[in-house]
Amino acid sequence: MRIKAAPHKENVVVELAAQDEGLLRPLPFRLQRILTPTDFSPTAKKALQYALPFAKAFDAELLLLHVLQPFTVPAELGYMPPEMAALERDLALSVPRELEKLREDIVGAGIRSQVLVRQGAPWQEIVAAAQETNTDLIILSTHGRTGLPHVLMGSVAERVARHASCPVLVVREQERDFAPGAPA
Repeated sequence: MRIKAAPHKENVVVELAAQDEGLLRPLPFRLQRILTPTDFSPTAKKALQYALPFAKAFDAELLLLHVLQPFTVPAELGYMPPEMAALERDLALSVPRELEKLREDIVGAGIRSQVLVRQGAPWQEIVAAAQETNTDLIILSTHGRTGLPHVLMGSVAERVARHASCPVLVVREQERDFAPGAPA
């Protein structure tokens, strides 16, 4: 096998000899749909950078998902202040636009994709969306919380990995990068 640079700077040419033919066996699985949840954080964008090569390699559809968490109001208040209700409405209107912008800016036209917005507990909605869309792979990030924040907030990635009916690739916040373009 010989590998050399191609005319386009991001490509390479691989020349195989007869004895190398066994290297081109088809993969034992096929990805048709990849779900990538995002909270628009840098770590979620890093997970998206991992999802892009998978989507390209398998010609898979990429589903970008954002879960809106309902605001919780302390019981002592007994009602939701109008400012919080207005903020919740504004978020519900702005999130689809933000997802579309993310899709245009990062995913681009070369990958089939769609955006999904759901409301509820993030891990439950991610698992439900994966099931409902027949997702083959979930690629999401973890914020790397430890100690008391992990105990209080839990880990969405951990719960998704436990409950999802498909494989889950968890991209850690502080990890060696494999995906091209992934933020350090």
